Amino acid sequence: MAEEEIMIEDDAIALEDTEDSVTEDSDVSGIIPFVVDRYSRSEDYRYQDEERWLRAYRNYRGLYGPDVQFTEAEKSRVFIKVTKTKTLAAYGQIVDVLFANQRFPLSVEPTELPEGVVEDVSFDPKEPEELRGETALSTSPYGFAGDGNDLEPGATAQTLQEKLGVVQNKLEPVQDKLKEGPGKTPTAITFSPAMIAAKKMQKKIHDQLEESGASKHLRNAAFEMALFGTGVMKGPFATDKEYPNWGDDGEYSPMFKTVPQVEHVSCWDFYPDPDANNMDEAQYVIQRHKMSRSQLRSLKKRPYFRDAVIDECIMIGENYTKKYWEDDLSDYAPEHGIDRFEVLEYWGMVDTEMVLDQGVEIPDELQDFDELQANIWICNNKLIRMVLNPFKPSKIPYHAAPYELNPYSFFGIGIAENMDDTQTLMNGFMRMAVDNAVLSGNLIVEVDETNLVPGQDLSLYPGKIFRRQGGAPGQAIFGTKFPNVSSENMMLFDKARVLADESTGFPSFAHGQTGVSGVGRTASGISMLMGAAQGSTKTVIKNVDDYLLRPLGEGFFRFNMQFDFDKEIKGDLEVKARGTESLMANEVRSQRLMQFLQIASSPALAPFAKFQYVIREIAKSMDLDPDKVTNNMDEAALQAEIMKGFQQELPQPGPQGPQTAANPLDPTGAGGGTIGTGQAPVPGEQGFSGNGQVQAPQAGGQPPQANDQQQPPVGSVQ
Repeated sequence: MAEEEIMIEDDAIALEDTEDSVTEDSDVSGIIPFVVDRYSRSEDYRYQDEERWLRAYRNYRGLYGPDVQFTEAEKSRVFIKVTKTKTLAAYGQIVDVLFANQRFPLSVEPTELPEGVVEDVSFDPKEPEELRGETALSTSPYGFAGDGNDLEPGATAQTLQEKLGVVQNKLEPVQDKLKEGPGKTPTAITFSPAMIAAKKMQKKIHDQLEESGASKHLRNAAFEMALFGTGVMKGPFATDKEYPNWGDDGEYSPMFKTVPQVEHVSCWDFYPDPDANNMDEAQYVIQRHKMSRSQLRSLKKRPYFRDAVIDECIMIGENYTKKYWEDDLSDYAPEHGIDRFEVLEYWGMVDTEMVLDQGVEIPDELQDFDELQANIWICNNKLIRMVLNPFKPSKIPYHAAPYELNPYSFFGIGIAENMDDTQTLMNGFMRMAVDNAVLSGNLIVEVDETNLVPGQDLSLYPGKIFRRQGGAPGQAIFGTKFPNVSSENMMLFDKARVLADESTGFPSFAHGQTGVSGVGRTASGISMLMGAAQGSTKTVIKNVDDYLLRPLGEGFFRFNMQFDFDKEIKGDLEVKARGTESLMANEVRSQRLMQFLQIASSPALAPFAKFQYVIREIAKSMDLDPDKVTNNMDEAALQAEIMKGFQQELPQPGPQGPQTAANPLDPTGAGGGTIGTGQAPVPGEQGFSGNGQVQAPQAGGQPPQANDQQQPPVGSVQ
């Protein structure tokens, strides 16, 4: 393995795999009953949560549970899946906010007062030599926050050099003239020594997240957050990843590298410490795996898994037992068992004596501890892996984010639970409306059998003939119509739907529902409701930031600090989650930037404004790439010249000459002149349409004579 690659094996303390591993575990191991007992405690504690999740899933799928009993009179089984609509709306909003900037919402920044490095370094090219002092720091420029040099996921070292290399080259001749602290004159240049490390660390973490498919796993966690109330992710954990490689002769020779990985863990397979309300309080976590034979065998390729014990587990046979809730989650529920293996993965504290009894050699610096954090895998009552947590500091690599925080429980509250009652009401009112509509749409027939010949078939169909008794008086068959009250049921249905909007915080029009009444019928009302909806979303995104994104990013930071050999990415840095910032920036920051741009456009203030920075920030607030939609100073100057030349080429309106009179004889009516005020023509004048005949002018310029019978002017009364 190359020097720059991650090497975890050197820091790991694991249970060895020997020829006697199978028999030794059965004889002396106290680890297995210890893990099984904790798994049973967590399973018992989770029962009430599993019932809540089952109801949520049924409401999402539109399924009635076994606790719903229908009477003989209830014929309709309709299920209105409003829960699904609300859940998908909440899920979509979470994803839109988290990935609004087309990148994982994590950033790395220097701390306020970085330890181990100077806070500021300055250089003043105009400062006299005798005032510079003897303090010299060998450092490099690092840029500053908001300089537009953020590295996107997938950026390479060449990209970094393109952004910062020019400045670095310019400062090489003055390395001995750099001084600690900010510059004291306007000509001084000040740099932050920790910024370059933060930029490189951020790029490193983003590349690792992209390579592990973190975006996909985060979306899966967000969906379970919205539906069940809790989203769980695992990571970073080390795994050997295979990279395809072909030699010059075409022979396939893959490369393997230990890389950090993340994955989504379903809440159904997640068993936390029952005495904890969050991951910071949890002493342990157990993940339940359902593996095939191939998946179980593939564990032998990962470090510290015991090959002989895995082979023994496979020989014993499949041991997976379905939970009571699994049939409800699957549309296909076979009666026979599942050909799978149940594997328990334990992360948490273990007594030091128990580890020593297992035969693990613990370093002297750890033997004084009463407890150690370990990772233990069990299958078929066999210990297939046991390794002390190699990550420093020791953290359980699981992160659980609640949709709505429940301060007295580990698991949160989701959309489905919040509208459970309203979903029941909507289903009930809709079933009543459907049943009533069916009854009222058909005749109820009353038959007097004494008037009919006995033994006849009383079923009704078009063209049916009934035979009457001879001489029997009165009507034999009566038709009655059932009253239609379905409109009242639909009014109650609409009331329940409004309650669903209030209980979830997602108004119906936010996910395409029409026919909204009340305040939602006005623009101001819609704005108010949307503001309230965004307020609830902010709380959810804040939970994602605090309970999932930040600890996940810090895990990757610690991983790289411990195992990565690149010194340029290390420093006194901090990881910040940007989920809430993405939402806040889009709704507030853009408005403030536009207001500033309007104020700074005045001639008196324009020389003091940095318009290039403002325009780039406006593009960012609109989720646009500023490098693609804005010009730099040189491009802006060129664009200004082009626009100036274009305006000069446009035809300019010439001076208006004297107006010419229109030709009244022009049959088109255009006349070639303009419309203005003047005297109305008088009957008999040239061009008057009421003249009987238009004559040529007489000699001497006299007007022609009209006919004896002149027509009155248009509009006159005779």
